[in-house]
Amino acid sequence: MRVNALDFRLLNEFQRNFPLVPQPYAAVGETLGVDESWVLDRLTAFQRDGVVSRVGAVFAPGTIGASTLVALEVPRERLNEVADIVSAFPEVNHNYEREHRINLWFVVTSQSEERLAQVLEGLVHWAQCGPLLDLRLEEEFRIDLGFDLRGDAAAAELAAPQPVRASQALAVPARRLVAALQDGLPLAPFPFAALGDTASLSETQTLEQIRQWTETGVIRRLGVIVRHRELGYRANAMVVWDVPDGLVRPLGIQLAQQAGITLCYRRTRARPRWPYNLYCMIHGRSREAVLGRIEDIGAKTGLQAFARQVLFSRTRFKQTGARYVLPKELTYG
Repeated sequence: MRVNALDFRLLNEFQRNFPLVPQPYAAVGETLGVDESWVLDRLTAFQRDGVVSRVGAVFAPGTIGASTLVALEVPRERLNEVADIVSAFPEVNHNYEREHRINLWFVVTSQSEERLAQVLEGLVHWAQCGPLLDLRLEEEFRIDLGFDLRGDAAAAELAAPQPVRASQALAVPARRLVAALQDGLPLAPFPFAALGDTASLSETQTLEQIRQWTETGVIRRLGVIVRHRELGYRANAMVVWDVPDGLVRPLGIQLAQQAGITLCYRRTRARPRWPYNLYCMIHGRSREAVLGRIEDIGAKTGLQAFARQVLFSRTRFKQTGARYVLPKELTYG
């Protein structure tokens, strides 16, 4: 989809640091030199066309629930069937086919480790594809800082590497707010008041809680969540390396600082099937551009010395925001 200069600013500049004020869309419009109705109309159109997933929060891994990256080796003739089974779980928020013998990759998020274990057990039972790979996040070097449409994703300032935190227990009002926030901010003049109504909180309480989560790092970013494919970035590669454990942190820090890297983290190995522990994501407009970027990064960081796999996405089966609180959990939990 083609966007004009003003659209570009709306999509690129407001992926982070979204205004925490009663009328945020009016504040965005003031920055862009347009009125609130233009901002709401454009965001509504972008969401309708799939360019924007939502305007909302990305929570830091592990802070309010439990999550993991999961992979399955699915026979080609059963791939669509199994993908549908996996996507039907509300706890699954991203589900992709990737170019590898282990070909179905998805993220599972839930309110607790206990529930996560139940979901994984159910996935094994219903998918009938043998054991799954449960690849837990161990350390983050770059996690969802937004997708810089200028093509220099590493330009954003990076924090120090962070180990995965212990999940915090949420009081009932906070859980109601998380449930309301999962689908994003309403595209309406007073979205925080509307969120508060859903969560039985005042507008002031809603803004204060979201501000606290943002300041303490529970919310990683608040803003426009774009879909890169719809904006022309169709070459999407997950690159993984088998790096000696003592080198993962220094190499991960270097890797996260390279232009074009959108995600970078350390995950548990699953030997012997999956020995890799350092991951990154690279998005580009062509396969050739991404492969060239990978070679360049390998030469700059020394990662070319280690075994790697490049897994391009083939099919996107599901892409939604994480579901930390389901309606039944809100009612009975």
